[in-house]
Amino acid sequence: MELSQMLRRAVQVNGCGIATIEGGNRRTWAEEGDRVARLAAGLAAQGVSEGDRVAILAGNCVHYWEALFALFQLGAVAVPLNTRLTRAELAYQLDDAGAIMLLAGAGFGDMAQALRCTTLRTLIGLEDQQLDATIENLIASSEPRTAFVMGDDRLAGIYYTGGTTGLPKGVMLSHRNLVAMASNLIMHLKVDCRSVVLHSAPMFHLADFAIFVATMVAGTHVVIPRFDDETMLKAIADARVTHSFTVPLMIDRIARHPRLTEFDISSLQVLGYGGAPMPRGTYEHARATLPQIEFCQGFGMTEMPAHTFLDMEAHRDPSDSPRLRSAGQAGYLYEVRICDAEGRTLPPGEFGEIAGRGDNVMMGYWNKPDESAAVLHDGWMFTGDAGFMDEQGNVTITDRFKDMIVTGGENVWTIEVENVVSRYPGVLECAVIGLPDERWGERVHAILGLAPDADFDAAAFDVYCRDRLAGYKRPRSVEVVREPLPRSGAGKILKRDLRATRQNVN
Repeated sequence: MELSQMLRRAVQVNGCGIATIEGGNRRTWAEEGDRVARLAAGLAAQGVSEGDRVAILAGNCVHYWEALFALFQLGAVAVPLNTRLTRAELAYQLDDAGAIMLLAGAGFGDMAQALRCTTLRTLIGLEDQQLDATIENLIASSEPRTAFVMGDDRLAGIYYTGGTTGLPKGVMLSHRNLVAMASNLIMHLKVDCRSVVLHSAPMFHLADFAIFVATMVAGTHVVIPRFDDETMLKAIADARVTHSFTVPLMIDRIARHPRLTEFDISSLQVLGYGGAPMPRGTYEHARATLPQIEFCQGFGMTEMPAHTFLDMEAHRDPSDSPRLRSAGQAGYLYEVRICDAEGRTLPPGEFGEIAGRGDNVMMGYWNKPDESAAVLHDGWMFTGDAGFMDEQGNVTITDRFKDMIVTGGENVWTIEVENVVSRYPGVLECAVIGLPDERWGERVHAILGLAPDADFDAAAFDVYCRDRLAGYKRPRSVEVVREPLPRSGAGKILKRDLRATRQNVN
């Protein structure tokens, strides 16, 4: 199955149903199917053809979704760009992908003009901008175009990684990869044509897989312009949202919103999360505050999206359940195993590298065969994440290998320490990193983000940790911050940034 089939089916089976909600604007699947077909024709008239790379630089909007499916209909390749990047970073990715066109959203017109010096030939505005054309003009001036029919092994998108260990790498995902991802999510999140799905992650990131999920089931997309707790709560209440997949940070903010009870969120059935671990303290508070909502966790990476799932039943276990501390089991038709340094499968309970196999595993890195070969072996994706598996196939992620702390010859998994620290009174968010230490090689350093009215007693915190952590795991230095910790577009705390600015902290 290729991606444009999702839209054709949605138009056929639910043409009169609401496809998109954005503010006060609502369109049916029949209307959206027509608009996407016209936009595909308009983009073709601007020179886009099969295999061309077309970049998108925009905040979340229905136009973004329409543009993606128009590109899929043409057999073109979408290149979503992180809106937080600098001009130099964007120029690198555009040149690396060889993008011929940039679709720019509101607020990005000047940046688009500045990027003309790259491989770009055409600039299209998603909103009313002074560029070469706008999406609405292309739709209005074009007749519907029949979708290009192709195999599902064709390249659909190039999604650039964050570049934590050098220049960003373009992850190549095929139509089959993205369909497999969506199919698994639909089954695990219990989504169908009656579902109203809130886009609560940036559309440039695979964390916003509502793009594919709601389309495949012919449900309803609800698009909001920004991601803060109040905007989400208002959208859930106004549009009667049933499902949303977001990051633990946003779930925590929703659960702690001072006016939570003023919003009618009784329609919300499922809150999925991923992109970062859910600290125990965060989950316990959310579970207590939102008892009527089911939770589901997905673990994956851009190269292998949404690979394991911790289902809703598991989230009903007591908060200290070992299963609840895991990332769940392999998704349907996926495999997962734990490997030693030589790639051999380890038995249950032993630590090693997590590897996965399935139709969601990337084609490789764009124009980087050596880097692709380093992580892809016989269909298996070696993730760089460390963990172990229990007898029932539940995978517990202990850390990224690069985030593991080696102190006095002992390995410390930062997630284990964070799960303890996050439950300390007044802690809203936390990060544990390793810092250089003359005696121990590295020491465990805790960075605590506290509630505005919280007091912190270092001695009491130390006693708390002594009671719950082995001596070598206990934070040997603690830092209290009042500003939010730095995060990626997917909501992950950027530990590399924290380490880089604290290497000389004593």
